[in-house]
Amino acid sequence: MSASSGTALTAGDYIGHHLVHLQNKKQTTLIDFGVVNLDTIFWSVSLGMIGLFFMWRVAKSIHSGVPGRMQAAVEMLLEMVDSQAKGIVKNAESRKVVGPLALTVFVWIFLMNSMDFLPVDLFHTIFKYTGIDHNIEYFRVVPTADLSATLGMSCGVLLVCLFYNIKIKGFGGWIHELFSAPFGDKWFLYPVNFLMQMIEFAAKTVSHGLRLFGNMYAGELLFMLIALMGAVGFGSATGIFLFIGHILAGTGWAIFHILIVALQAFIFMMLTLVYVGQAHDHH
Repeated sequence: MSASSGTALTAGDYIGHHLVHLQNKKQTTLIDFGVVNLDTIFWSVSLGMIGLFFMWRVAKSIHSGVPGRMQAAVEMLLEMVDSQAKGIVKNAESRKVVGPLALTVFVWIFLMNSMDFLPVDLFHTIFKYTGIDHNIEYFRVVPTADLSATLGMSCGVLLVCLFYNIKIKGFGGWIHELFSAPFGDKWFLYPVNFLMQMIEFAAKTVSHGLRLFGNMYAGELLFMLIALMGAVGFGSATGIFLFIGHILAGTGWAIFHILIVALQAFIFMMLTLVYVGQAHDHH
């Protein structure tokens, strides 16, 4: 895509341009909570609604006879999530909420990760030919390649864990645990125990979000580098070898990326179950 001034972008400019979000206003400071990544909000909400509609349609069409392919696939997914939830969260009452939560997390993140398979310049090209290119200069389509989105989801998991800590142990019991674990219920160890508990909560939350973000950000970056190979191939007679490399590398990486997309959704779901399961444990 060309810069707004009409000059051609270099390879570095091209990648940098595609890593900028469509925002509600220009960020003026390093940390500005008034800035919202509109593209992330749009795609995460839209894909969440699509996922809910898809699961609702499948649930509505379920019958007791021989299942169709879609019903069979969803039933396998449900059985997988349910078996994982039963193995980690022992409380049957909690699983009534945690199980659907884990399923929602997996489907939602899988759909968001799958946006990485769309061509890098697809929407920029659409905007260009529809005449709205100057109004939407930046537009990213992979919500999980946005750190604010992945950390937002991990913070949501943290709130769920805090809820179950209080629900299972009682508020007083949880406060007591904050000061008595992991090194024992000794008054002189209370500050150390509390500090270790805060570090544990922070480390879980940050690593939970960063793991998903790092993998999807790297995948998006590789797709951009592969797209640049194709652009060079089109622009030079001797670049035909680069264009062939672009086709081969793009195909190979897309096939491998299918595993990454599903695996990252599964890992995020499993860590959600593990953290919620730990919230049920008494120390």
